[in-house]
Amino acid sequence: MKKIILSIALLALVPFTRWNGSEGDLNAQIIYADYSDPDVCEGANGDYWLTASSFQCTPGLPILHSTDLQNWHLVNYAIDTIPMPEGVAPLKDGESHGKHVWAPSIRLHNNTYYIYWGDPDYGIWMVKTTNPEGRWDEPVLVVAGRGLIDPTPLWDEDGRCYLVNAWAASRCGFNSVLTVRELSADGTQAIGTPRMVYDGQTEGNHTVEGPKLYKRDGYYYILAPAGGVEQGWQLALRSKNIYGPYESKIVFNKDGIHQGGLVGIDSKSQSKSSQDKAAFIAFQDRGPYGRILHLLDVEWQNAWPMMKQSKRDKKGDNTTSDVCSKVHPSAAYSRLLSYQWHSSYKETFGFLSERGVRIYSHNVSRDFRNLWEVPNLFLKKFEGETFTDTLHLTISAKSDGQESGFVVMGRDYIRLSACLHDGKFLLNFAECHDADTGASEHSSNISTIEAKRYNAGAKDNYECQLHVRIHCEKGALSTIAYSTDGTVFHTLPTTFQARVGKWIGAKYGAFSIAPHDTDKGWCDLKLR
Repeated sequence: MKKIILSIALLALVPFTRWNGSEGDLNAQIIYADYSDPDVCEGANGDYWLTASSFQCTPGLPILHSTDLQNWHLVNYAIDTIPMPEGVAPLKDGESHGKHVWAPSIRLHNNTYYIYWGDPDYGIWMVKTTNPEGRWDEPVLVVAGRGLIDPTPLWDEDGRCYLVNAWAASRCGFNSVLTVRELSADGTQAIGTPRMVYDGQTEGNHTVEGPKLYKRDGYYYILAPAGGVEQGWQLALRSKNIYGPYESKIVFNKDGIHQGGLVGIDSKSQSKSSQDKAAFIAFQDRGPYGRILHLLDVEWQNAWPMMKQSKRDKKGDNTTSDVCSKVHPSAAYSRLLSYQWHSSYKETFGFLSERGVRIYSHNVSRDFRNLWEVPNLFLKKFEGETFTDTLHLTISAKSDGQESGFVVMGRDYIRLSACLHDGKFLLNFAECHDADTGASEHSSNISTIEAKRYNAGAKDNYECQLHVRIHCEKGALSTIAYSTDGTVFHTLPTTFQARVGKWIGAKYGAFSIAPHDTDKGWCDLKLR
């Protein structure tokens, strides 16, 4: 895999001093953007590394870095494409939504960083590196199978390695069960059979998933959310034996703040650190905004990691629009790092360049209904409860019907595009509701854009400029304005209620499509 050399900072929304285990108010909505199922570990230099689910989007497994648990920089991704088992063909266009990269864990062991994640259709994968900001090794399929999700490893003091994971009812017919198995010491393959260590249904803890495995003061701990994403609670399980029996306790139950990862345990020895306090980074579902991240206080009470919110966190008044505005100074292409392709990347999708990205048209199916089938949408997360952003597009086409433009994507979506027709571009506005069920778009032409024409070999090429501005208010209500000269903007009369995608929040960005029987046009997303 190629090293991804883009970076962007994720700014905290409520400031607080570096966490050092002292008394004080640590809680904050630290990242108001969709980083679902986060996990975090302490780094080799006393810093922190975080990753999160990326599902079908690539590059995947975002790598975020912090020195204080509050201010985070997105510095890398661990995978460029979605790995598939040998001999298994990639999924067809439009079939990968919500699949593939679920609930990863990140750990430091023997100066190497490991990420494990579950692909619910194929098994548990692992990647590793000695430098999280550099190249990550090729993924290894550690345990093949269907329904295995949410894995976390633990290297014990004797060097043996164990793996806990949950199970997806949508793939194997049962859930709320956690199993532990032994891996080889290098963490690359299972050498033991899974043993069930907890069945949440017997205690009324339904939908137990996302387990994180730790060890402290001779206890093995499994932290796992239960009760479902929107209204769930956080469980802690503990046992003196890795295989149980485990006793359980609800250690947090407030506002649906859910799955996450614990820091405050020495990541090298998995033993008690010098502090009796720790911190827990967890997500909270915010509908079209996706799953934003909170930082909770953790205090060890009678050997249980009890969590609490702060008064500041309860206010919920984080409406800043500059969540990802400060660029990490060491990276090229930094403003593009927050973008992802909407499926596993293929080189025919397009290419990054010094000025931005080239997106080539996807040839849609003969019975095209909506963009749910298009894999090479180039999109970014909603970053902040309110924000404004402008995309600058140069659109090129050679054949009638080729079109490119801007989209706010989810199960419902809107798009604004320039479509070549008879030597001119028609400015087209389209809206689609329930795209995931195959609903058709409703579209209308709202203007005409004069095209620049130049010779491009066998066919003339037609080009125009389209600048699109999105403004998002509270509640993910979005208004769109456009310009053909980059100066005078025209606001569309429609206010769009953004909607979630499959396991992800709403996203926005650029796209390019062409009829099934034509060559490709393209658009260039330029940075300014």
